[in-house]
Amino acid sequence: MRLRIALRAILGLALLSAAGFGIWIASLPPASADLTPPQVPQAETDALLAALEPPKRARPLVAIVGLNDATETTDYLLPYGILKRADVAEVVSLATAPGPVRLFPALTVQPDATIAAFDAAHPQGADYVIVPAMSRDDDPAVTLWLRDQVGKGAVIIGICAGAKVVAAAGLLSGRRATTHWYYLDALRKIDPTIAPVPDRRMVADGGVVTTTCITASMPMMLTLVEAIAGRARAEAVARELGIARWDARHASGAFALTRPFAATVLATRLAFWNHEKLGIALAPGMDEISLALAADAWSRTYRSKVTTYAASGMVGTRSGIRLIPDRQDADWPRDRRVPAFSDGKPADVLDRTLDAITARYGASTADAVAMQLEYPR
Repeated sequence: MRLRIALRAILGLALLSAAGFGIWIASLPPASADLTPPQVPQAETDALLAALEPPKRARPLVAIVGLNDATETTDYLLPYGILKRADVAEVVSLATAPGPVRLFPALTVQPDATIAAFDAAHPQGADYVIVPAMSRDDDPAVTLWLRDQVGKGAVIIGICAGAKVVAAAGLLSGRRATTHWYYLDALRKIDPTIAPVPDRRMVADGGVVTTTCITASMPMMLTLVEAIAGRARAEAVARELGIARWDARHASGAFALTRPFAATVLATRLAFWNHEKLGIALAPGMDEISLALAADAWSRTYRSKVTTYAASGMVGTRSGIRLIPDRQDADWPRDRRVPAFSDGKPADVLDRTLDAITARYGASTADAVAMQLEYPR
């Protein structure tokens, strides 16, 4: 009797929860706005480039900082890969503690140094510090180190939700800024004095630069290359990457928590029997930009998780990133392998991956991934 009552109570709670989710989803907008990004005045572009001019060295030193337990994949790897290609600065990848950096939602890397080792080698600090999204916005080691770098004259660049890390360090107080569309409210909660700027992929204010989405790291790094070495060098790197333009234009209204997005994510997460592990083979000299984009996108479907595999224990990429495979194995089931598309232009990889996701899981899942990446398709 008691078991029957308990089962009925559980069923009732499940039905109430389902009804609540249904009401919440129904309350969301049916679709995001299909907007054309507004033009950015030339004076604003010039001001952004001026804000990014090298503050100390003729050949600047760029530090990309991360937490060992969780740092966003694309935020961490794309700046490294693009700046290394450009060869206009010294670039180092850092972690708060010794050992690997586990990136999310996929990949593991061995950083170049810890922040303590960096400080010992470079007591004058970096010229630029790039701050990816991290599992904790207010990690004490990161907060103190960022404040110290600002005191030494570094320009801080918060990529995507890395803006929250920058805000938690108190570096955005009273400043204009932007971040990933999903975290705008969270940014305001960290510091209500922050003034969010819509329709811009990049915003500079007082030695601190922030960007919108994960995919904004490409135009952000090309803008940094232009500020350091001039337009011609940035254009050459852009051609190599396959990017036609990299200005600050952005249509913020096109990205929001919509009914189709929420319904797709909820339905996909509940259908746990359809979830699968997909394998990406790691190979020496592979392009880390292409790898990061492919692994990031496949791991945001809510149906698949990327596992990397290689015959050896550590694999070096084109630009010197040291990848640690999830499995030391030379093979993976053929029907669950996905490519990193290293055979083409890195800027094309996301579109190619989204096409592959559409073919495997459907257009709604690919659209949900693009929304998470704040990627205009």
